[in-house]
Amino acid sequence: MNIMNLTKLAINIDESFQYLPRASIVEAVIDIQARPGVILEEATLKLQLESRLSGYQFLDSMKNLQIQHEVNLQGGASISPIIRELAWKGSRFQSGDKKHITQFNQDGFVFSRLEPYENWEQLYEEGMRLWSVYVELAQPVEVHRIGLRYINRIQLPPDELRFEDYLESAPMPPRGLDVPFHGFVHQDTLAIPGQSYAVNVVRTIQPPGTLDNQGMRLILDIDAFTTQGFELNEMALKQRLLEMRWLKNKVFFGSVTPNAIKLLQ
Repeated sequence: MNIMNLTKLAINIDESFQYLPRASIVEAVIDIQARPGVILEEATLKLQLESRLSGYQFLDSMKNLQIQHEVNLQGGASISPIIRELAWKGSRFQSGDKKHITQFNQDGFVFSRLEPYENWEQLYEEGMRLWSVYVELAQPVEVHRIGLRYINRIQLPPDELRFEDYLESAPMPPRGLDVPFHGFVHQDTLAIPGQSYAVNVVRTIQPPGTLDNQGMRLILDIDAFTTQGFELNEMALKQRLLEMRWLKNKVFFGSVTPNAIKLLQ
C-alpha cells in the first residue's frame, strides 16, 4: 500500500468520546524534543528550576550511560559489564503529591501525569505551565518532535482467562491448536495519510498475580507523535497536541470491545 495515494485523514478535534469514570490510564506523557538555544549547565539549571517550580522537588539528575561487555574467552566465571557515566542528560522534578514528574533535558522537555488520571485539561494546562519554564530557560527555536503517550491498564475479572473478549482483533492461537495464551506482545506503527503524524501501538497482557488475587491485565500503550519539525509557536503546539489527542482516542476506542468499556464505566 502506497500511503502517498491514500486520501488525507480528516482529524476532528471537536469530536466527543465516551467518558469513562474508571479511567484505565496509568500514565500520560507529553514529550517535546527541542534543542536549547543556550548551553544548559546542571548546577545552574537546578537552582533556576528550584526557584520557579512551585510545588515540585528535585528528584534526580539523569546521565547518559555507556555499558561495556567483556567476553571471557577462557571460560569460567562471567565478567560483569563495565558501566560508565557520560555527560549529564537532564534533571527530574516531582510534585509534592507524587502524581507529576517533569524532565528538563539537554534535548527537550517531558511531563508525566501518573494515576489517577484526571482529564485532558489538567494534563495540558500543567504540562504547558512547565513547558513555558523550559522555554524561558532553554530558549529553544525549533521543535523537532512532539509525542503524546498514554499507557492504559485494564484490569480483567479475577476468573477471566479470555482477554480476546476485551481486545479488538486479538491474536489467535495456531490453527488446529485451541489453547489459551499465557502472554503476548504485539506492536503496530500506524502512518496517518496526509498528516505529519504516526502512532505506535503496543498491546500486551500481564498474567494474573499470585499474591494480589487479581486477574490478568490488558496493557494498551498508545504513542502518537509528529514526523516533522516546526518553528516554536504556542498555537501550533496546542493544535498538534489536540490532533494527537484525537488520534489517541480513535486508537483506544477502536482497539477495545464493549466488554472492556463496561469495566471502565
